[in-house]
Order: sequence, then C-alpha cells, then structure tokens
Amino acid sequence: MTFVFVSGDLALDFAGTLKWRRSRPEELLATPADAARWSVESGLLTAPPPLDETEFTRLIRLREVVYRLVLASLAGAPWPDADLALLNEAATARPPRIALTPAGALRTGNAAAVGAAVAMAAADLLATLDRTRVRECAGEECTRLFVDRSRAGTRAWCGMEECGNRVKAASYRARRATAR
Repeated sequence: MTFVFVSGDLALDFAGTLKWRRSRPEELLATPADAARWSVESGLLTAPPPLDETEFTRLIRLREVVYRLVLASLAGAPWPDADLALLNEAATARPPRIALTPAGALRTGNAAAVGAAVAMAAADLLATLDRTRVRECAGEECTRLFVDRSRAGTRAWCGMEECGNRVKAASYRARRATAR
C-alpha cells in the first residue's frame, strides 16, 4: 500500500491516514511498520525508523490530536488543553536531521523526530490557519482535511483520484439516467 499526500500539509496528510472516520474507518497505520513506511513516503526520512509499540501509540495519539485541533479551529471552538499539551510536547523533540551526501540528501531520525516534524507542521498550520483555505473534503463519506491552494479557492475534494472522480462519475451517471 502506498500513502496519499494530497492535503497540501504534512500534518494534514498524517491526519488523513485514518480514512472515512464517520462511516467505515480505514486505518492506514495499522502497525508500527506502516508508520515507519509513512515516514519515508512522506519524505521525512530516507530509511524507515525502528518503532516500538509505545512510540507507535504516541504517533497515533498525535495524529488524532492534530485532527481534533484542526476541526476545532474550523468550527471556531477552543483548543482542548490536553491536546495542546500533547502537540507542544511532541514539537519539542529533535526533528529529522538532513545531511547532503554525494548520492543526495540523507534524512535521519527516530519516531520522536517524525512526531516532532508533524507537530511543528500542525502548530504552524494552526497558528496561521485561514479557515477559508483549510477544509474537509466534499466527498460524501471522506473526512480528509486539506489546504486549498487553488487560485480561485474553490477546491472541493481532497484529491481527484479518489474523491473527485467518484463524485464526478456519480454525477455523470445521474445525468445519463435522467436523460433516458
């Protein structure tokens, strides 16, 4: 399985690793190995870090904190103190390190470094949140959050491959059925 990076923000892409939250949740980070693989596919690290169950649980908790904090911001609600504490604590860890080598960039770090990078991205997003540009996918069941960086600011779906095409195909079928 490969991950999808369509949110326009590292923290939102991480939050998007639990899909379809309200209807039929699909967990993309079911194991520590999945989280390690995500850290490479996201570009944070060059090689998967070793992750134990405790570190994995911390990353999943961080993911849920990010999701709740962004939803609270979009709703104009206050941020829960416990969520802020967890996010801020994660952000204090040393982020991934980068070294240039003749073969290219080498990005190294552990689970805490991955959490730090996600937490810092979330804090930056929340500190500068533009409610008109951060939104939830308009797909009927999709709960993925994204930053709309389109010129017109009218992006409705997290991504065309999954949700956009699904909605457009359903609309096309409905128009054809009505025309008959």
